[in-house]
This record gives sequence, structure tokens and C-alpha cells, in this order.
Amino acid sequence: MSRAFVFPGQGAQTIGMGRALAETWPEARAVFDEVDDALGEKLSALIWEGTADDLTLTANAQPALMATSMAAMRALAAEGITVDSAAFVAGHSLGEYSALAATGAFSIADAARLLRRRGLAMQAAVPVGQGAMAAILGLDFAAVQALAADASEGQVCQAANDNDPAQVVISGDAAAVGRAVDRAKAAGAKRALMLPVSAPFHCALMEPAAREMAEALADVTINVPVVPVISNVTALPVSDPDTIRDLLVRQITGVVRWRESVAVMETAGVSEFWEIGAGKALSGMIRRIAREADIAAVGTPDDVRARL
Repeated sequence: MSRAFVFPGQGAQTIGMGRALAETWPEARAVFDEVDDALGEKLSALIWEGTADDLTLTANAQPALMATSMAAMRALAAEGITVDSAAFVAGHSLGEYSALAATGAFSIADAARLLRRRGLAMQAAVPVGQGAMAAILGLDFAAVQALAADASEGQVCQAANDNDPAQVVISGDAAAVGRAVDRAKAAGAKRALMLPVSAPFHCALMEPAAREMAEALADVTINVPVVPVISNVTALPVSDPDTIRDLLVRQITGVVRWRESVAVMETAGVSEFWEIGAGKALSGMIRRIAREADIAAVGTPDDVRARL
């Protein structure tokens, strides 16, 4: 049975995530210490004892989710299940950084610093209130892509996340996204709803953040990952460090091709997907793509023990 480890993106964060892992395995606790040291602050205290509003801030949520995923990976490794037991790894948006850290392409410290900078850059790229995102349920990707283009009317409105056969997220200028939501309902979408996000991720409005991440990534050592990583941008395996660097820059403004990524892994023989870290959002998406697959969430000590 071929396995893939997959790593969640923003929205999965909850106060207290990863704490039980850190209290159970010293190896998991060490991850949070490494992230705290890299950022020069006690992010772990915010994750475990802070407010949901502070944790939800993009600059905090991104390194916090990576830390929680890596703590779960370290707990699995302590029990003898290492990353090289997987055929592939993949992550949703910021989760791609978690996937790269898990495979040794990045150090945890570098991943934390990159995600802090990424979060700040993405938040700063568009003034609050100017951009928006919305989820369109019940229309396929091509239909939503056409609908978004039609609603743009000279503004930015693009498909941002191709999550599964029935869920596509759009992103762009708030007025254009609002028009697209109205048109999606008229076109027969089961639901079309604005999302509570602080910026319009994965669209052309993020170009300033892409430029900043190109600068940040230029200074970071990227190693060949020990397991191929499925890129959000291409939905194909990538191992070359220079290609990884380029794709991470393109990812900021590009579509997260999650539906295709899962399909590519399933076609390559993956029949078991483990969602590593906080939440179960990816598990739900994967069930709608790879219907015969075995799916497990691994974010607590009980989850880890269930995999042994």
C-alpha cells in the first residue's frame, strides 16, 4: 500500500494544537522550541494559550501550522514511522512549506522564518477590505474559472484554489468577487459564500508578496527532498532545489491545484493519505477526489498511536 503525507494550509489553526504532542514526545516539543528560537518569540505560548484572533493573523498562523505538522512528523518518527515511508508528500498552500521541511528540503528554522515573512508579505500586499475570497460549491473548476473571468470587469477575479470536484475558491478585488458570487448562484452553484480571510490569496493582487518571497527564498538553502514533493503550481512531483525555489514564488499568485495533485498521487499508486497536523480539511477534500483511498488525520497522540 503506497502512502502519501499531506499537510494542511491556513484555516486549520486552533488554540491548543500540537500541545498534547509536545507533552507526550520530547521530539515534538523540540520543534516548537526550534520555531520559537527562529522567530525570537514564544509562538508556542500563542498557539497554546493565546487568542484565536491573534493565532488567525496570517503571520502567526502560517509558522504555527507548520510547527504543529512538524511536531506530528517528529512524533511519528519517534515511533518508527519516518517521512521516507511515503511515496510522495504534498501540502496545501503554506502546507507546501511543511511538506518541504518534513522531507529535509528546508530546516524547520528556515521554514518558520520564511512563513513569517510570507504571512507578513501576503497581508501587506493588499489593503484590508480591498480584496476578498469566496468558496463556490457545486460547479467544476472550468465553470468557476470562466465565471470569475466574466465577473472581473477590469478588476482581478481569479480561481485561486481548485480544492476538489465540487469546491473552488476564487480571489481578487472585493467588488469583483462579490459579482462572481452572485453569478455563481445564478449559474446553479449549490452554495457561494464569502470567506472570512484577511487578504485575497493566490491571485494577481499578491504580486508584491511574490517579489518579496523571491528575495527571501534567494538567501535560503534548499536541499533535495528525500521524498518527491507535489507542487501546488504544477500538480507534479518536484525534487530539484532551483525548481522548488521558483515554484514557491509562483505559488503566491498561482492556483493551488489540490484536486489535480491528489489525482496525480492516486494515479501513481497512492492508496493511503495521512493528513499531518491540525484539522481534517484536506481529508474531506481527498475523500471527494480519491474515493477508494484510506484517509487518516494525524494531529494528536491518539492519532499517532492509531497509525502504529
